[in-house]
Amino acid sequence: MAAIDLLRGHAADVAPLLLGAILTSDVGGRRVRLRITEVEAYGGAGEDPGSHAFRRQTPRNAAMFGPPGRAYVYFTYGMHWCLNVVTRPEGAAGAVLLRAGEVVEGLDAARSRRPSAGSDRDLARGPARLTTVLGVTGDLDGSSLFWSRGRLRLALVDPIDGSRMGISARTGVGGAGAGTPWRFYLTEEPTVSPYRRAAR
Repeated sequence: MAAIDLLRGHAADVAPLLLGAILTSDVGGRRVRLRITEVEAYGGAGEDPGSHAFRRQTPRNAAMFGPPGRAYVYFTYGMHWCLNVVTRPEGAAGAVLLRAGEVVEGLDAARSRRPSAGSDRDLARGPARLTTVLGVTGDLDGSSLFWSRGRLRLALVDPIDGSRMGISARTGVGGAGAGTPWRFYLTEEPTVSPYRRAAR
């Protein structure tokens, strides 16, 4: 099955398949490649109260409605970009937030973009840090992650063994979606971000 076809499933089914996948960024003439270690799934309209797509399609979340295999990039807290992989067939919203990763190529570029990182494990340990080291901003929203000449490219790997995968509620999601167990991560992986409950 082609990689793009795997992404046509529900975000909660696709999310574990992204663990260990390799994401390559060629932005600003610098290459950074990382291995994805933590993700969160977000569902579609009327399904997932924690999702940007819960109420309806808007100009901000339009990329989340497909087609699959695109990037959904949004700005949050007035300062951070976050990167998602779009899932499900076009018109049926779904996305997987990339929360953390291990930089496996381009450490010098990653360090220069995140000079405040205490160690290499912290370079992409969290969704805003991940986009910073990759150089991802809103101009990549809606771009294909499977175009061979794209600035951001995703390569899936064989599914990881279930014994190496942890599952929990999503970080920072409150209200009706707070307990949904759609956060997936590699266990005993130091680049995984700490779990935090939603602030009241």
